[in-house]
Amino acid sequence: MLELADIRRAADYLRGRVRRTELIHSPYLSEILGYPLYFKCENLQRTGSFKIRGATWFLANQNPARLAAGVITASAGNHAQGVALAARQAGLAATVVMPESTPLAKVLATRDYGARIILHGASYDEAAVAARAMEQEQGLVYVPAFDHPLIMAGQGCIGMEILEDLPEVERLVVPIGGGGLISGIATAVKSLRPEARIFGVEAAGAAAAFASRHAGRREVLPQAQSLADGIALKAVGELTFPIIEKLVDDLLLVEEEAIAQAIVTLLEKVKLVTEGAGAVGLAALMGADAGASHGSTVCVLSGGNIDVQTLERVVERGLLEEGRYLKLRLELPDVPGALARLTRVLGEAGANIFAVRHDRRRSRLPLGRAEVLLELEMRGPDHIVAVRRRLAEEGYDSEALR
Repeated sequence: MLELADIRRAADYLRGRVRRTELIHSPYLSEILGYPLYFKCENLQRTGSFKIRGATWFLANQNPARLAAGVITASAGNHAQGVALAARQAGLAATVVMPESTPLAKVLATRDYGARIILHGASYDEAAVAARAMEQEQGLVYVPAFDHPLIMAGQGCIGMEILEDLPEVERLVVPIGGGGLISGIATAVKSLRPEARIFGVEAAGAAAAFASRHAGRREVLPQAQSLADGIALKAVGELTFPIIEKLVDDLLLVEEEAIAQAIVTLLEKVKLVTEGAGAVGLAALMGADAGASHGSTVCVLSGGNIDVQTLERVVERGLLEEGRYLKLRLELPDVPGALARLTRVLGEAGANIFAVRHDRRRSRLPLGRAEVLLELEMRGPDHIVAVRRRLAEEGYDSEALR
């Protein structure tokens, strides 16, 4: 099993080779939640995630003769970029097999670090099978994403950095995908501060560790899908599972809407961009801990590689959930001045119009009627209720759209 000494050796090697990421206190969220909350900002790491740590340490421990043909891995994106950059810095050729659904931003970023990209399969697991086959066929060195002591040791340096910056930490909240990150962090923290509690967080749509803990054995899910694509795996590792069982105090699940809201909160209130996997820790805290009494808590923001299109959809969804954004469908008489009257009513009710689409040609509309689709800026759920009540009083039958 992984030992603290393994992590110390990794930390000595990685010092100066990877970024020592900041531990940021959030006054706003600390006040909202009722306890001191800090973020370990691996989203600010070069390549945008913690994965560069484990990949660099793994390659540093390989026989140079074996590396001559190059390295290969499978990844949904963050590990891909870590391996690509670590290989480039070591002067090695890298091939990365990525699921076909991988966000374009992660594909392009990995390619920019010099790796050859192969898109294959609908999931990480299918990509991994293809990568393993190429490993054998071409004599490449496979770089595991999580289930290897060297990978876990590299990621465990994060735990040591947290303790150096915040020795009194009482809780750590860490995302779980394959389990390499939380295994390394938990090993470091429990060795140096055993009273600290470790919480692992999974997306409800990819809860492999949760299912495994309740089954008492390592379970493989039939499918895994989530906005948190970086941790949407069907199973935790064979090596990481027993470490999780021994050292992680509790496992928490978060739904997709909570993940989206956490991304928006981090962007707006903490000024940090995170991907879904990076935001699950805050999603868990916001869902369960508001008003609770806890000591200093560190939430690990594991990555920030979110593409612009996904971010746009997430922000829209988050604003909808907060009641700050509203989509409405209405029908109006197709007569001059009808749209102007509607906009006047909305203005008087304090609704700011983002966009409006007026259509009188749809075949399902009765003659003499027009459809209007509105996107409105709102001030919260109570304002939405008030605006829709005002519309009803003025004779408008509005339908809220998602």
